[in-house]
Parts: sequence; C-alpha cells; structure tokens
Amino acid sequence: MWQQFIDFFRSTGFTGVTWQHCVMYIISFVLIYLAVKKEYEPLLLIPIGFGMLLANLPFANLMEEGGLLYWLYQGVKLGIYPPLIFLGVGALTDFGPLIANPKSLLLGAAAQLGIFVTFLGAILLGFTMPQAGSIGIIGGADGPTAIFLASKLAPELLAPIAVAAYSYMALVPIIQPPIMRALTTKKERSVVMEQLRPVSKTERIVFPIVVTLLGVLLVPSAAALIGCLMLGNLFRESGVTERLFKTAQNELINIVTIFLGATVGATANAEIFLSTGTLKIIVLGLIAFSFSTAGGVLFGKLMYKLTGGKVNPLIGAAGVSAVPMAARVAHKVGQEENPSNWLLMHAMGPNVAGVIGSAIAAGILLATLG
Repeated sequence: MWQQFIDFFRSTGFTGVTWQHCVMYIISFVLIYLAVKKEYEPLLLIPIGFGMLLANLPFANLMEEGGLLYWLYQGVKLGIYPPLIFLGVGALTDFGPLIANPKSLLLGAAAQLGIFVTFLGAILLGFTMPQAGSIGIIGGADGPTAIFLASKLAPELLAPIAVAAYSYMALVPIIQPPIMRALTTKKERSVVMEQLRPVSKTERIVFPIVVTLLGVLLVPSAAALIGCLMLGNLFRESGVTERLFKTAQNELINIVTIFLGATVGATANAEIFLSTGTLKIIVLGLIAFSFSTAGGVLFGKLMYKLTGGKVNPLIGAAGVSAVPMAARVAHKVGQEENPSNWLLMHAMGPNVAGVIGSAIAAGILLATLG
C-alpha cells in the first residue's frame, strides 16, 4: 500500500517542480494580480499569466506536440492570430480624427522612433539583427504587431517580447506622463486646440481603401496587418455589414484574444524565460517605449513652433499604438494644466496613426531582416 502511494506521488507534478518553475509561478501571479487589482490590460494579462502558469506545470505537456496549447499555438506560429486581432481593432477604431487632421499622421510616424533606436541598442548588446528588429518593435506599443514580427523573425524570443510589449502597454499611464512633462512647458501643455472638422461618410469609406492600396504597395510584407485592420474599419464605416462589424469587434476578437494570450503565455517556460537575455529584452522594451513617447512629443513641439502655438505637443505622445489608452493619458495630462482643455479627439488622430505606423514599421523590418 505504501509503495503504491510512493509510486503515485512520483507520477504527480510535485516531484518535477523546480525553483525556476516557482519563479515562473510568481511572475504569472503578478501578471494576474496587475490585471485583476490594477486593471492593467486584463483582457490580455489574465490569459498570458494563466498560460504561463500552465506551461510550467511539470508533466502536463500542454505545449508538447499533440497537446491542446500546442495546436492552439499554431495560430501564433503561422501568423494567423495577430491579423485577426487587427481585424477586430479596425472594427473598433474611429479614424475620423486622423482624417480630419491628416498632419497627425506625422506624429504617429515620429512616435515610432523607439523602434529603430532600440534596434540599434539590441545589436550592440549582442542580439542578431532579426532578434533586434523583433525587440525594437516593442517601441510601437502594439502587442499583436510585436507577436506577429517576433513569430516571423525570432520565435525563440516570442515569450519575453510579448510579455514586455503588453506589460508596457498596460503601464502607459505610469510611464508616459513623466516623459511628457519633462519635455514640455506648462504653456505648451495648456494649449487649447481648435475643434476638428466633421468627417463625411464618403471620406470614412474611402479612407481604409486608400490606406490599404498605398500601405500594401509601399510595404507588401505588412499586407496581412494593414489589410485586416482596414477591412475591419470598412465593416464599421460602410453601414451595410452590421453583422460582420459586430462579430469582428466582439466575438471574433474576444475568441482570438483568449487563444493568443494563453498560447503566448505558454511559450514562457522556465528554461527559456529565466535568462539574462530576457532581462535585456525587458530593459530594451522600456527604452523603446520611452524613446517612442519622446519622439512623438518632440515632433509635437516642432509642430507647436511651426503652427505658432496651435498644436499641443502632448498629443504627440499618443502616437504610440496603445489605443485608446495613450490618447486618454495625453488628454488627462493636458487637463491637469488646463481643466477646460479637451485633447482626447485631437490625440486620437496620432493614436490611430500609430497603429498604422507600427504595422508599416513591422513590414519594413520583416522585409529587410526576414
């Protein structure tokens, strides 16, 4: 009887738990805590954290060939999930502020600065060029794009890149304000911008078609991301595909988010995740995000000068792709200086431009490094 008990115990996962597994459990608990208690990107951090927990349970073999998460992970490996997320994002996104103020596209482009600065930094730290490109894209603050590019260029780094990308997206309200205040004056932060012009339905319908044509012709390797983003937006703006529009922005994006988050988290096994390389990626990710924020704000200051003080530089910080959180942060910081200021819609222009910009940046890196 005693021997049977010993044999049973040896077959349990308890005998395979190492200190590395315990560290991964703690990391997964922290991610879940931040999602539940602090409400930092809960739709993503909960499945990522739980997937990380599942992947580090000995003998469960969920990520081994034939396991449940192994099969679901093929959607990440084959680059299927990120474009489907973009389809839902397009259905959720109002490009009206960008159409009303096309100059905000420049702010979205300037906020990609961190991608290329960090790319060079990662090379100096010993990463290969494909790995450096995958790390640099964290600066776009766009989780699906980071996963898409990493799965193509550096799948071995997918887990730390995904965790870093989504963690910094969740920490936008903490990371961005100090940078915004340090680079701007009280006078600049107090600027009240003119109300945006109304955007016609025709413009809204033509916009995703034109962006797809120009964007994909310019960077064919970004076709999956740009095409799905704009198709989702066309569902939204056409007014004749309500069922598809609702499915894309609700059921589809929710289902894919579950699969994407859980399987990305499940790639974070202790043997790979707990390394000096992961620590470097976390640090480089912060640098990328900080430089992207700074790039957007500094270009906003330039526009402030060129327009004679008509542009509030804070909206440049919204050029990163964290929609709509970055726009809300810019609005909040502006209102702290001038309670009557209303920057949200102005900030949404560069914010949605950042989504397009990060997709194009990923396409350029994929085309040159893939």
